Amino acid sequence: MVCLVSRTGRQSQRYNKGRRLVVGCIPYRIKTSNDSKTSGEFEVLVISSQKGHALMFPKGGWELDESIEEAASRESLEEAGVVGNVERQLGKWDFLSKSRGTFYEGLMFPMLVKEELELWPEQHLRQRTWMKVDEAREACRDWWMKEALDVLVQRLSSPSRKPMEEKDKTIPLISLSAEKPNLMCS
Repeated sequence: MVCLVSRTGRQSQRYNKGRRLVVGCIPYRIKTSNDSKTSGEFEVLVISSQKGHALMFPKGGWELDESIEEAASRESLEEAGVVGNVERQLGKWDFLSKSRGTFYEGLMFPMLVKEELELWPEQHLRQRTWMKVDEAREACRDWWMKEALDVLVQRLSSPSRKPMEEKDKTIPLISLSAEKPNLMCS
């Protein structure tokens, strides 16, 4: 039996000069043709907000007991139900939280998706959709996530780009705890 729990609450999260540190991923996959050849095109996975009114990439608070890569991987698992290779950071953005009216620092990473889970902690709170990059850019609510997507597109379009699979690692998630858990057991 495996139980996954979404973390909630902000008491164990990291802050920098009063700004909450938020970490996220842009999950992506390389499209292949029917004959299993890579087309060079890629798609990104967007998720709905908890209330379902907006589309975005998985993100959330960076907890004190985890590395930044572990936080990015955890958020992708909890919110989008994907596991993969967290790659080199895309950048850092300061943004105003729409719901709280305070500034946050957002750090985004690409994640080459290796597995899309059928069951995940927030599956009843969020919808997930694979989109072409231009569709995702149009649909994404947050300007800073759109900028992160632009950085990813530039990086993946670079002729010198090598597959990141060997350099980056899949972050194992052994246990997740929460103040108010959203449990998923299978």
